[in-house]
Amino acid sequence: MRSILLHIHDDPCLDARIQVALDLARACNGHVICLQAVPYEYGIPGDIYGPMATQLYPAFRENAAKLRETIEARLANEDVTWDWISQGGMAQNRLLLHAGLSDIIIMGACAENKGRTTYSALAAEIAISAQTPVFLIPEHCSSLDITAPVAIAWNGSPEASRALRAAVPLMQHASTVYLLTVTGDQPEFDLPAIEGASYLARHGIEAEMVELPQSPDGIRSALINGAKARNAGWVVMGAYGRTRLRERILGGVSRSMMTQPALPIFLAH
Repeated sequence: MRSILLHIHDDPCLDARIQVALDLARACNGHVICLQAVPYEYGIPGDIYGPMATQLYPAFRENAAKLRETIEARLANEDVTWDWISQGGMAQNRLLLHAGLSDIIIMGACAENKGRTTYSALAAEIAISAQTPVFLIPEHCSSLDITAPVAIAWNGSPEASRALRAAVPLMQHASTVYLLTVTGDQPEFDLPAIEGASYLARHGIEAEMVELPQSPDGIRSALINGAKARNAGWVVMGAYGRTRLRERILGGVSRSMMTQPALPIFLAH
């Protein structure tokens, strides 16, 4: 994980994800790319909000410049290499553009709008659309220790398999790796936990398979409680195995895990 793309936006999770990016860069001898997206200075032709957007742009630009100045002053005192990219446009488009040459994207679990801190729709879109894994960082996270135990949320799905493969470079640093399977959470897939453990073994990673009982509070509760009971520092999970529309209507494990996550979550779709 040498190329670390860090989403810069002034939301409640910013400090946490900056610290995680720094910790990850130190542990992996990596480089942090700070990406700040600033809204365009013009509106869409015919858009009644175009003039308003044009009037607001100087304020957006000024706030972005102040945020950059503050963060650059902090990074100047850190022992990692970094650079800064400031581009006009929507954050989703800018992140997807630069994801192609990044090993991981560090994003916050907070919504971009202040005051709405329960779920980041942006992080969900990036996790689904990018070919690069996303590390979702909760507001309360003060650091990341990649040598801590790691828990893999395993249900045998293609998404879980991709997340497991993508996380191998980080899991090679972990003291212990647990493959957590919730009883009854593998009805559609044929890959048992032993297949995941065998794959990891070929990469020199010994994984302990753990079957968790169903919780009355759902799969999320079972996984989080299982991870915490094993002192996991972070969780690996496949993102959005169902269609996104079905997730929005019915809810799902991905959305529930990404809503106010108890631990950092490594996501791949």
